[in-house]
Amino acid sequence: MTTTPSPAATETAGAPVAAATVPHQGHVRGTRAQSFVREMERLCREDPGARSALRSGLRKDLDAVHRMHRLVATWLPAQRTSDDVQRAYYAVAAMIAAQPRSAPAARDDAADDPEGPDETPQAPGTTRRSGVSLGTAFAVAVTEGPGREKEMREGTAESRLNLLTRQSLNGLHRHLPASVGYLRSLGVDIDWVRLLDDLGTWRTRSGRISRTWLQDYYRLRGKATARLADAGDEEELVAEAAGAPHTP
Repeated sequence: MTTTPSPAATETAGAPVAAATVPHQGHVRGTRAQSFVREMERLCREDPGARSALRSGLRKDLDAVHRMHRLVATWLPAQRTSDDVQRAYYAVAAMIAAQPRSAPAARDDAADDPEGPDETPQAPGTTRRSGVSLGTAFAVAVTEGPGREKEMREGTAESRLNLLTRQSLNGLHRHLPASVGYLRSLGVDIDWVRLLDDLGTWRTRSGRISRTWLQDYYRLRGKATARLADAGDEEELVAEAAGAPHTP
């Protein structure tokens, strides 16, 4: 039986553990949330029993995940932890366990924006939610899919993403595992820490999170389409130059 280390062992000695650390600051790399994700992935790789226990909680509420408590409970923020935040931890752990066995572990740079840092000025009093959103993951699935053995069509990505953004918290927990599983089956990375953050605050921030998911999706798709158009124009110019009559 694999023993789950205390989250305190992965944090800086003497550092206080505040309830607000996750999810409100869960996007900060190296925090409790990042350590939690790494430990869940390790357990799923090394302990089949733990993986089965975690996977058993997929799409279930907090009162029906008895097998998960010994693996997840010690990672919950210590004080004033809302049911929404707790449910986010359990849901993310279950989705990690349900992904294909061949799925790679989260990288330390998994939250880096593939388009580079966001230099957009922030409104006073707001917090930038760094990391790769689910909208970006769907865009990557479409943009990098063509030519692969498996791919996601643009219509499918838009349909799934729009369905998710229209959900209540309960609806999101019902529908999200299928879409995440689909993305992982295509080899698309999921920023579990960012997803944990988004799930934990969905009840109060769903409008803003949904907008971000959709904006990230269409921003990346637009850039990919523009690159394809530029490449097509370049090929056309080369072809015209090659076929033009020689002028002495």
